[in-house]
Amino acid sequence: MEYYNYIKSFHLIFVITWFAGLFYIPRLFVYQIESFYKPSPDKEILGKQLKLMAKRLWYIITWPSAILASLFAIWLLILQPFWLQQPWMHVKLLFVVLLIIYHLKTHQYYKMLQKDEVKITSNFMRIWNEGATFILFAVVFLVILKNAINWVYGIIGLVLLGVLIMLGFKLYKRIRTKNPDA
Repeated sequence: MEYYNYIKSFHLIFVITWFAGLFYIPRLFVYQIESFYKPSPDKEILGKQLKLMAKRLWYIITWPSAILASLFAIWLLILQPFWLQQPWMHVKLLFVVLLIIYHLKTHQYYKMLQKDEVKITSNFMRIWNEGATFILFAVVFLVILKNAINWVYGIIGLVLLGVLIMLGFKLYKRIRTKNPDA
């Protein structure tokens, strides 16, 4: 099984590029939503360019990375089925399911914005952008520590992360109110 580490490396590479897409696409959505309320011709020019950027990111990087990360993960589990007996792996797979749901919901937002349907605010999308962050933190700690038992510390950590993100969001919103170019 000398090729196991190669498969694991490819899995990790595609997980990283998948998350890169999931981190960046909501930022593009923020800009798309904000451009929708700009006067002409800015609205049309920015809207067209941001839709193109989102399309390329979504279909050239994010979706292929999600599929390849998943295929390499399945391959790893076929090669090492004993991982499926580990409690931390059960929790990790739960977070993977949440990540897939997050990805699919983000895809709905993508399709909506590609049709110039703005039903959400840029502030909502800024908060939505942090969903992948929570999942990433949870999965990395589970994989590195391989411990699904100590939920108290994990929950406290995620709550503290959420509080820090929300404080940062409020601070950024306050700065933007005072200086719209920030």
